[in-house]
Parts: sequence; structure tokens; C-alpha cells
Amino acid sequence: MRILLLGSGGREHALAWKLNQSVWTNPLYIAPGNPGTALCGKNVSLDIRDFEAVGNFCYLESIDMIVVGPEEPLVNGLYDYFKSKEELKKIYFIGPSQKGAQLEGSKAFAKAFMQRHKIPTAKYGEFTMDNYDEGVKFLQDHDLPVVIKADGLAAGKGVVICKNHVEAIAEFELLLHHGKFGEASKKVVVEEFLDGIEFSVFVLTDGKNYVILPEAKDYKRVGVGDEGMNTGGMGAVSPLPFVTRELMQRVEKRIIRPTINGLKKENIEYTGFIYFGLINVKGEPYVIEYNCRMGDPEAEVVLPRMENDIVGLFVAATQKELDKVRIRIDKRTAATVVAVSGGYPAGYETGYEITGIDQNFGKQTLIFQAGTREKDGKILTNGGRVLCVTSYGENIKEAVASSLEVLEHIDFTGIYYRNDIGYEFVPKPSAS
Repeated sequence: MRILLLGSGGREHALAWKLNQSVWTNPLYIAPGNPGTALCGKNVSLDIRDFEAVGNFCYLESIDMIVVGPEEPLVNGLYDYFKSKEELKKIYFIGPSQKGAQLEGSKAFAKAFMQRHKIPTAKYGEFTMDNYDEGVKFLQDHDLPVVIKADGLAAGKGVVICKNHVEAIAEFELLLHHGKFGEASKKVVVEEFLDGIEFSVFVLTDGKNYVILPEAKDYKRVGVGDEGMNTGGMGAVSPLPFVTRELMQRVEKRIIRPTINGLKKENIEYTGFIYFGLINVKGEPYVIEYNCRMGDPEAEVVLPRMENDIVGLFVAATQKELDKVRIRIDKRTAATVVAVSGGYPAGYETGYEITGIDQNFGKQTLIFQAGTREKDGKILTNGGRVLCVTSYGENIKEAVASSLEVLEHIDFTGIYYRNDIGYEFVPKPSAS
């Protein structure tokens, strides 16, 4: 099966690694990819925002399946473009329609969808410049802390938790009046703050049936102990000690099943991943957000724990036969630690040589490249999140320790990573 994977980050390297293991894959193309994905298939120079160029490549190369890694092409309607073209419509497409992608593309759409289908989530209000004063009054009267979100895509950074009303109104003004996140903040969602522990659940759905993939928890804050600025993700672990069978039964009954049924009821075309960003509040799960694709860096721990042939799963999804599939999960723990450029997520420089990345660290460890490029045979930094190291272990402490040990052998100017990923699940040493 001739497969094209779109994207160039760590998630796409993990997907390429998994796709390359499939007996179905021959060949695998990645657009635009990175030096890591080039180890799994053939990188092709395509602008994935240029739908016509992507479609022409698929037609000329007789592509059988397209897998979309990042959210932007989905939110902008790549699925709909393919289905509108006679020469492309039969290609197996892994990713939702533009309307389905609005679960991630618009916080307001997602909240209204949850409200319609009685899916537990935080209470909220939505505001634009048209009702700006109403929004200020809403904030002044709101309990603290309060959560303010840009409605559209903001690279995982469009959420602010405000602990006082002055800060909340200032942030509200920055988003709406000053366009802090451009088009993404032309509409703002204000939510009540839910106090609990966050985690992520993933499903692959055919729009009717679904399979549940391993859960994970990622770490957004740049600093140790979850301090500092929000990032795209500094690491992740899977599975999670607090995610019991009973909790997952509640998640499936109250959140996953109503979501899939809601998509079906509203005639929304959806074949692909749904990421449920959840919070566990005293044993009750609530939805914080949806994503219309795999998470990053969660993919780098979820995919290594999946034992199924992923292309076989994708084919079953396109045939609406996921009810016939049983997911097999590696019982080991997986942990990934992300190495970033110095200064990330604010200002940072790129173009530094990465050393130690080509060593053989054994079968227990995987290195997934993200913000990298190749020049004159050398691998250079090319982004904020540069690479991540995923390791297996018997528990979180062991898996994280293995990844940290490998990172001691990898270097580039300004390298930074958190050494406390999974910290809340690691037993504290007893006082002597």
C-alpha cells in the first residue's frame, strides 16, 4: 500500500516509525518530514498547506492512503478537498472532515457540541468584540481562578489560567482588542476552573465504531514542578496509575460514546483520531478540550505501546469495521522527555549541530526527531522542540530514568529538558 504521511514533528516521526513497521506499507512517503522520518521512508518536499500540490502528488504517485498528522490541514478542509476530486476521492483518508475538525478548530463549537450531547465539561461563556463589555462583566462576576481560551488554533498556547480579576480582564483585552493570537483570538471562551488531575485519552474512530488507545499524561509547563510558561509539551508518560478500570468505564460511558454518537447524529464525517483532553475531578471525568489528531508528545508514548499493525487499523477504520478490531497493548510503561532549544517557548536560536543522536541506545529506547534538519551530513536544530527520547520501563520512575540517561549522551548548544517528567507518580524517598 502506497502511503503519504503529512507533517514534520515528533508526532509524525512516531507515526512514520509505526507505519514503517506495517506489512501493508510499501512505500511510505512523508511530507515534508524531518531527518528522523527519513529513516522510516522517503521525505518529499511539499507544502502541506497547498492542497493542490498534495493532491497532485497523490495522483501522480498513485497513493492509496493519506495520514494527516497535524491539525491545520484538517481544520482548513483537506479531507473535503480530497472528497471533492474524482481522482482523489477513493484514497483512504485518515483524518476528519472540516466540520469534524472544528472540535479542535473552534473551542466555542466544541463547547456547544458537548452541551448538545450532555457531555460533562466546565461551564462557559463565549465572547467577541460585539459583546466585549458583556464579557468584562462576566469576568468581574466570575469565581476565581478563571480559564480564558482563544477560540481558534494557537499551537497549544492559547489557554491562560487567571488568579485575579485584574489579570483576567487584562488577558481578555489582549486577546480580543489586541489580537494576541491573531485570528485564533477573534472569539474568546471563558470557562470555570476545574480542580483535578489532567490526562489524555485517545480513540481511533470510523464515525460509527471506535477503539480506545492507551491513555497518557503530558507536561505543558516549561519548568520543573510544572512552573513557567506553557509549551507544546515537555514530556509524557503512559499508562497512568490513577486511571483505573472504573474511571475508564465512566470516560467511555459519559464522554467517548456520546461524542461518537453525537458525530453520527449530526452527520459529521469523521475517520481518524480523537484526542480527549480530560480532567479527573474527584473520580469524575470532564472534557477540557478535543483535538482532531494524535497529541504531541503523547503520540511518542501511545504509539510505542500499541502492538497492532497501525495500517490494518486504518484500513478497518476506512471500511467502518473497527467493531471487529481488538487493540493489543504493551504492558510496559513508556515515558518520553523532550529536549528543547534554549529560551523556548519564547525566543530561541536554531542551526546548532546535534551530537550523540546516532548512537545505538538499545531496543528499550527510541529517539523521535521534531525540530531538526540536515545539512552537509549533520543534524541541526530547527525549532523549539528539537527531539524527544522515549524509553520503556517497568514503571514511570524506571522509564523516565532511562530517557534521562540517554539524554546525557545527546547535546546541542542551549539544550534544555525537564528532569521531573512523571514526578507526581514517583514515590518520594522516606525521611530518615
